[in-house]
Amino acid sequence: MSAGIFWLASYPKSGNTWMRLFIANLNGEEEEAVDINELYTGSIASGRGWIDDVLGFDIGALSHDEIDQLRPDVYRWSAEQAESLEYHKIHDAYTTLADGRQLIPANATYGVLYLLRNPLDVAISFAHHSNCSIDKAIDNMSNPQFAFCGGTKRLNNQLRQWLLSWSDHVISWVDAAQINRLVVRYEDMVNHPMTTFSKVAGFLELATDENSITQALEHCTIKKLQEQEQEKGFKEKMATSANFFRKGKVGDWQETLSETQIQRIVTDHCQVMQRFGYLDSQGQPLVNPKPIERQSIQQPAFASQG
Repeated sequence: MSAGIFWLASYPKSGNTWMRLFIANLNGEEEEAVDINELYTGSIASGRGWIDDVLGFDIGALSHDEIDQLRPDVYRWSAEQAESLEYHKIHDAYTTLADGRQLIPANATYGVLYLLRNPLDVAISFAHHSNCSIDKAIDNMSNPQFAFCGGTKRLNNQLRQWLLSWSDHVISWVDAAQINRLVVRYEDMVNHPMTTFSKVAGFLELATDENSITQALEHCTIKKLQEQEQEKGFKEKMATSANFFRKGKVGDWQETLSETQIQRIVTDHCQVMQRFGYLDSQGQPLVNPKPIERQSIQQPAFASQG
């Protein structure tokens, strides 16, 4: 039996929770949909509890940089101890520490599923999630030093996560060397669910029969997830956010963003958007992206965290 860690990597609001719900429902033994508050495919990489548990002491007195130095060994040890395949969410960019080590070591990685979404739609969802203006979300997405949970007053339940800019985040994972990787766009998850999720299931070494995948997808439609959240809440929702499962719509930017906001995002991220089919040959945004060219995800390099 295979054992190790699959990293479910993405910039926030790119379909990671939907993917985890699909995995949980695909692995589920019940006919009913998995409870969204009992969603457990593996701890999030930035979860403080994971680090505390493995190290055997409270890391609350350590600085963010000191904790980052410990994280690679925690993930390596966890991968070595795994008795089956585990699926761990991660929002951190794929970065290099000050001593030259990768935050996520190659030998702690069975594979990486990288989820990618049009930044024009990400900006809207990210603003709602963070309870900030869309313009502020656009600012954050263009900031090469942007991090979650980087405050200095006290250590949160979530560790500091270097997101970098949206473009840097994508490139850090997609161009990372020495890792087994599949890149999946959110838009393909929505527009071509059977084809896309079947490919994902095969990559993640899950059940790939049509009936199982169909049932798992039926259990995690946006309507059913919204109904569950309305009925019982969702513990992963940020306290400042009205709801977690909002629209899940492709192309919401057309109705929501101003021309100035669209142009800001395109200007900030044009190279990566072009590479992954979100812009046409004239640099104009597309609602339904073009197919990804295979060579678009075969440019190995390493990203550094400044």
